[in-house]
Amino acid sequence: MKSWGEISLWMDQLQQPRTARPALAAQVQAEVAIIGAGYTGLWTAYYLKRLAPQLRVVIVEAEVAGFGASGRNGGWLMGNLLGEDRMLAPLPAAQRRQAFDLLHGIPDEVAQVVVREGIDCDLRKGGVLYCAARYPEQLASLRSYLQHLRDLSLGEDDYRWLDAGELAGQVRMVNAYGAVYSPHCATIHPAKLARGLARVVEAMGVEIYEGSRALDWQPGLVTTAHGSVRADWVVPAVEGYAAELPPLGRHQLPVQSLMVATEPLPASVWEQIGLNQGQAFSDFSRQVTYGQRTHDDRLVFGARGGYRFGGRLRTDFTLNQDERDLRQSLMGDLFPALRKVRLTHAWGGNLGMARRFRPHMLRDAGNRIALAGGYGGEGVGASNLAGRTLADLILGQDSALLQQPWVFTDSPISRLRSWEPEPCRWLGYNAIIRSFTREDALLANPHTPAWRRRLAQALANRMEGLMAWKVG
Repeated sequence: MKSWGEISLWMDQLQQPRTARPALAAQVQAEVAIIGAGYTGLWTAYYLKRLAPQLRVVIVEAEVAGFGASGRNGGWLMGNLLGEDRMLAPLPAAQRRQAFDLLHGIPDEVAQVVVREGIDCDLRKGGVLYCAARYPEQLASLRSYLQHLRDLSLGEDDYRWLDAGELAGQVRMVNAYGAVYSPHCATIHPAKLARGLARVVEAMGVEIYEGSRALDWQPGLVTTAHGSVRADWVVPAVEGYAAELPPLGRHQLPVQSLMVATEPLPASVWEQIGLNQGQAFSDFSRQVTYGQRTHDDRLVFGARGGYRFGGRLRTDFTLNQDERDLRQSLMGDLFPALRKVRLTHAWGGNLGMARRFRPHMLRDAGNRIALAGGYGGEGVGASNLAGRTLADLILGQDSALLQQPWVFTDSPISRLRSWEPEPCRWLGYNAIIRSFTREDALLANPHTPAWRRRLAQALANRMEGLMAWKVG
């Protein structure tokens, strides 16, 4: 494994001793075996032990707790789930409102846990700003998005329009046109949360074995290089690493997100930028860009990554100069004061994308397997919801958590949609992303003729429609 400092800014900043827990070196018996000590596995263990303290829960982890996306993400603790609007739109109004309340409550649930368990993870609930900032066409898109939310009966308390003046009171982006603000988001230090959760569940009696890669898994048995766990239930909590555990890779593809962090910035720079309440922010383009101000006054900024042919995992996240320059250029477009700022860290991670872009939480009662995934980059909050849901599924408890459209009760894994074979995935992904990149470049240039702007938008709209068809 790489040194901890090479994994991400977050792992580099950990103050605790950087030693791995012992590996599994025996055959053990448990009620629940969890593969993966990331957020999904740790939250599942936590809620299982809260509800049934007598259970023996064992976690096997290939590297160390927090090594994967849980220690590499952008630190957005969102009260959302990828594609929630599509899943909830068909529901009756009262049921839809209950589901939205459940999702919006995720940051508060995590906040209660970290206070109760004494986990210092720099949690600040400052909300999130979806900004129209780099070209005027974003304004129309953002207004349309807000109307879509209104059509779902989400009001001012959930999503509120900020004009340019109001937006400047929270974040000052160059030539910003406006934003949609939602209070249902917090920012955190991801690695502190992951490692803190690992310590908490250990204290509750959960056994965590690091350096213990699952070489084979099947109902009732997980095998590592030097040991095995026989269990009543198996939870493959691997998210972006599903390709390493067949047959999960058919249903969930790894894509990459890449990010950079600046050096700590002086107060004079932050006076130009804002973000003094822990807000998360995103530039509302088809190319995903996102960021937050850290507790030690850095700006962490992320942008699109990629997809590798055959759904191969990316293992080397040493960003090349082009990858670093792109993120610094996008960051500088929003905040000119940061165009020449020194970047101290650059990293990335694999995240899981489910077919139909639909997250899932599933119990296969026949094989006694429970799993969750397909968070699509929104896993910091979604994994908490998944942990609570999987605990109820395993324990056979009925709750509002299980009445949601992303939950599949007593369904085989084959119920999940499979992705098309290559080269269809790779060709489709790259065609769509290139259209988005071209649109972004043309619209961000104020000198682009109107006809070319319209043409770029039309092509990107068509490709986005194709993507929706392909995943629908």
